Amino acid sequence: MSALICGSMAYDTIMVFHDKFKNHILPEKVHILNVCFLVPAMRREYGGCAGNIAYNMKLLGESPSIMATVGHDFEPYSQWLCLTGLSSHYIKVVDDSYTGQAYITTDEDDNQITAFHPGAMNSSHLNSVPVDADISIGIVAPDGKEGMMQHAAEFAELKIPFIFDPGQGMPMFNSEELLKFMEQATWAIFNDYESELMQKYTGLSLEQLAEMVEALIITRGDKGSDIHTGGRCLQIPSAKPKSISDPTGCGDAYRAGLLYGLMNDYSWEEAGRIASLMGAIKIEHHGTQNHTFSMEEFKARYYENFGTSF
Repeated sequence: MSALICGSMAYDTIMVFHDKFKNHILPEKVHILNVCFLVPAMRREYGGCAGNIAYNMKLLGESPSIMATVGHDFEPYSQWLCLTGLSSHYIKVVDDSYTGQAYITTDEDDNQITAFHPGAMNSSHLNSVPVDADISIGIVAPDGKEGMMQHAAEFAELKIPFIFDPGQGMPMFNSEELLKFMEQATWAIFNDYESELMQKYTGLSLEQLAEMVEALIITRGDKGSDIHTGGRCLQIPSAKPKSISDPTGCGDAYRAGLLYGLMNDYSWEEAGRIASLMGAIKIEHHGTQNHTFSMEEFKARYYENFGTSF
């Protein structure tokens, strides 16, 4: 039994601006905005929601399958997956496209400006959820619009429980499409900003949205997260990072922890805390797939943060 991670694969070009964006943007002149941020620090990392979630699940001892579409430039990433022990079996190469490319500039306040080229992501509908892979759980993470809708429908038809995670792809969908996702999904997850957008687009409150799924998870950064389930709202505290280096990919790490908790039948409180700790560990490291730990180390930090074991 394994998890199927449907979503983007991308190369992340991460740049650090050693100042604050707000010091160089004139609010009264945004209609003629023309700015250049000097970024002496730059890195190219392996990323994308599906790749990040799968990497973090692997650290927790799971062997998830990635389902994604990538471009002709994917070979270095493929070699990295091989080194980490992750399979490329359900990753389809689209020869006339680039793999997704994210260009992320972060300032000293951890604000981010991102430009994203979807590339082969737009062909995600060329993949279908396999019917013979012993999949026990799935997630529909940000990807091409047609692919996300198709994969959600396939999970529902196959009666495979899955998380709906629209992320930054939410503006692609109208109210009817978002509500269809909620009807098909077993669980749904948004950050606090996305939850506000979801309420605006659908006209439903958080309580009404929570009634449509078994659990609705709202992440709130260093303020922790809320899990709405069974008519209750469980408040999950944030885990304390040892340092803050790079927020990119923290949400994906959280989702990996959540999937791990669901796959191993932990309570929602335990699953949420595992997810919270995954996000804290990720933020201590630059890039989205450069952190590592043993399960003994992870369980020790869990106890340090929450005063209990799982």
